[in-house]
Amino acid sequence: MNLHEYQGKEILNSFGVEIQRGILAHTAEEAVTAAKKLTGDTGTVWHMIKAQVHAGGRGKGGGVKLAKSLEEVRDIAGQIIGMNLITPQTSAKGKKVHQVLVAEDVYYPGDSEPEEYYMSVLLNRASGRNMIMYSTEGGMDIEAVAEETPHLIFTEKIDPTVGLLPFQARRIAFNLGLSGKAFGEMVKFVIALYTAYVKSDSSLIEINPVLKTSDDRVIAVDAKVTLDDNALFRHKDYEAMRDIREENPIEVEAKAVGLNYVDLDGNVGCMVNGAGLAMATMDLIKQAGGEPANFLDVGGTADAERVEAAFNLILKDPNVKAILINIFGGIVRCDRVAQGIIDAYKNMGNINVPIIVRLQGTNADIAKDLIDNSGLDVQSAIEFQEAADKVQAVLA
Repeated sequence: MNLHEYQGKEILNSFGVEIQRGILAHTAEEAVTAAKKLTGDTGTVWHMIKAQVHAGGRGKGGGVKLAKSLEEVRDIAGQIIGMNLITPQTSAKGKKVHQVLVAEDVYYPGDSEPEEYYMSVLLNRASGRNMIMYSTEGGMDIEAVAEETPHLIFTEKIDPTVGLLPFQARRIAFNLGLSGKAFGEMVKFVIALYTAYVKSDSSLIEINPVLKTSDDRVIAVDAKVTLDDNALFRHKDYEAMRDIREENPIEVEAKAVGLNYVDLDGNVGCMVNGAGLAMATMDLIKQAGGEPANFLDVGGTADAERVEAAFNLILKDPNVKAILINIFGGIVRCDRVAQGIIDAYKNMGNINVPIIVRLQGTNADIAKDLIDNSGLDVQSAIEFQEAADKVQAVLA
């Protein structure tokens, strides 16, 4: 589950990670009130106005701006709230901004220059260990840093059985070129950040930038936090942070009816039982010259109600030119699935795209007879290649 920046910072701060202070605002007037709460009534203190959407690159799209007075806070917040923010991580339509974070300016003058670093905590699946990735090149696209100057990216692998050891946190601070007070502050920051990652059951924490201020504080200026959905039962307070306005509405609807659905960009809708078979089916569609329009796992039951819900989800995508139903009947009998498809088809009335049904497993022969004799515009198949050939034919 993705979080907004302000939510991610709240979680980090609860584990002792120092953050850039900020207050959420939904209107321009709320933004001014928030600015006054942060720094008082003076109009000479600067603030950052940051759009709160689930997308990176907000600054490139005009979603992060510096306000040098309370009047600018009002004007900039008014411009950002309600806009469709387009970034490299959104669609061409962008995402509507419903709220902004009014944050304190932490780039203040002092005895030394502020410095920006990149830091993230995630699972390294190849090694089976958690990993802290970090770089001196903060505030930049880490992908560009990895491509152009890979020697400036460091990693620290962490054995999950013992956790982050003190010498590893010190090594990170040393590799970032820190000394004195800033060195100690970075060590504390890294330890608190890793603690937050583990105890919040996050799958990713990314901070770009981590800032060393001019007075040698180390703080998180930004925060991208992704929580493990499978662990949300342990964190009911985190689960309440879900903002469905930021999620794909079809995926939200699918979750509400208990279906595993992921929206894709193709032209062939998929209805499958089992994640492994779903992946194989998507490969089958590509080999047939099509592109999968979705990942949809209906699970172990495929009665008429569930199949009808799946049909409705798939047909919400106007790009779907055909639907491939690929069910292996192990626990669930193929003839029951076939009857569910027939009943759902009749309940929905006319479906304007071709449907290919491959049912294999228990009572597959009975299921094929049911489909073939249903009088509906549904094509049946038994073998994988037969289904692929029929998909290819309807797309031609």
